[in-house]
Amino acid sequence: MSAATDAAPVTASANPIGQSVRDSLVIARRNLIRMTRIPEMVLFGIIQPVMFVILFTYVFGGSIKVGSTTDSDVYKDFLMAGIFAQTVTFATAGSAAGIADDMQKGLVDRFRSLPMARGAVLTGRTVADLVQTSITLLVLAIVALLVGWRTGSAEPTNIGRVLAGFGLLLLLGYAFTWIGALIGLSVRTPEAATSGGIIWLFPVTFVSNAFVDPTQMTPWLRHVAEWNPFSAVVQACRELFGNPGVVQSDAWPMQHPVWATLTYSIVIVLIFRTLAVRKYRRAAG
Repeated sequence: MSAATDAAPVTASANPIGQSVRDSLVIARRNLIRMTRIPEMVLFGIIQPVMFVILFTYVFGGSIKVGSTTDSDVYKDFLMAGIFAQTVTFATAGSAAGIADDMQKGLVDRFRSLPMARGAVLTGRTVADLVQTSITLLVLAIVALLVGWRTGSAEPTNIGRVLAGFGLLLLLGYAFTWIGALIGLSVRTPEAATSGGIIWLFPVTFVSNAFVDPTQMTPWLRHVAEWNPFSAVVQACRELFGNPGVVQSDAWPMQHPVWATLTYSIVIVLIFRTLAVRKYRRAAG
């Protein structure tokens, strides 16, 4: 009996990566179950981007120049990559609030008492948030098609390129949730986490190529927009979707937006996951 009980820890410690994956999936499942029991979380997450699609399409369409035209149909196709990118990055606020809520309710102390990988709590949370973001993005794409958005409107594309565009969106969105995780661990209340998780996103999303052509910005602001990670994924999606608004620029992220998005996403995950796990261990210590 003693030998059997002693063997279990040895097996777990012999494969720490496997244990971390299993623990992360358990936490992700816990958060997904919680999501199904509180459907308002998903519903409100869908309503906001849908409102952005409708407002920008019918209020700003026809008044903002894309290239040399103010055609509302051209702006509609130009806009959608930016709206998709904004949606996946704004999920950061939900991640921050959720983790802050778990901290406030003492769930961190409960998880700390279990024989589980420390980073699994945060990884599981971010994976669950990625699933929710995927659902929101799917609904948003359907709404975009209903209001007239079409792929291949500026140049030919195919289903593989379109799916690759959505994959890049989810990758950057997942990277940004680690920023939200760090924010959620750094504040005391979910309310503060919501504010802290979203306020910095406004300059990131609006000083970009998402809603206006950067060539119309002042030179210094244009340089900021061109090197913005958010702009890289928008540029990549427009290229992959075959939509208008792909601006020629000397900036490396604009010339190689797919590689820029991959690089930015990996760097963000490496930096902010390390910082978030370190912060979590201190909070749980």
